[in-house]
Amino acid sequence: MSTTDRALKFLFDRTVSLAALLFLWPLILSIAAIIALVMPDGPPFFVQTRIGKDARPFKIIKLRTMFVSQEDRETKQVPGFVRFVRKYKLDELPQLWNVLTGKMSFVGPRPDVPGYADNLTGEDREILQLRPGITGPASLKYRSEEELLASADNPLEYNDTVIYPDKVRINRYYLHHYSFLTDLEIIYATVAGKTIRYGGETI
Repeated sequence: MSTTDRALKFLFDRTVSLAALLFLWPLILSIAAIIALVMPDGPPFFVQTRIGKDARPFKIIKLRTMFVSQEDRETKQVPGFVRFVRKYKLDELPQLWNVLTGKMSFVGPRPDVPGYADNLTGEDREILQLRPGITGPASLKYRSEEELLASADNPLEYNDTVIYPDKVRINRYYLHHYSFLTDLEIIYATVAGKTIRYGGETI
């Protein structure tokens, strides 16, 4: 990715995330208030350490869509409203703040928990040059990742040996074939629930 590409991407991220936050903050706070009412066992926002650009940790912000305690997760059903929020990715909206502050981008690799991206070696490690994204080509391909893992005999092994290496491959392709217009196409496909052709495959 050239210096010009990086500058254009960064400018787009800052401008659009600020405009989106100014427009969407009432919606974000309304969803947070409802989550606090229907799942009062914890705060409505979920904060977790993820790995960012250059393997630097940062705090990602999401709306909480799970019970806090393991006991509640095993004995209680997540309310329908919260399932709706998770299904349509509304829980990702607070990450606009991460984009505005430069920790994330609209498009890029999804930010991993420690133990994945920070442990990459060799040429695979080059994807750490990218800011993590709210969406991205790998996210589009694996938009049904939860269902894939749920159907696997060993979800952790399937993720570590099949899904995650493929995500790294896709993200390396993204780094070396970056296009601002493709970023816009990926954002549109994410919002509209569409598929696109990318890197010789449909995602």
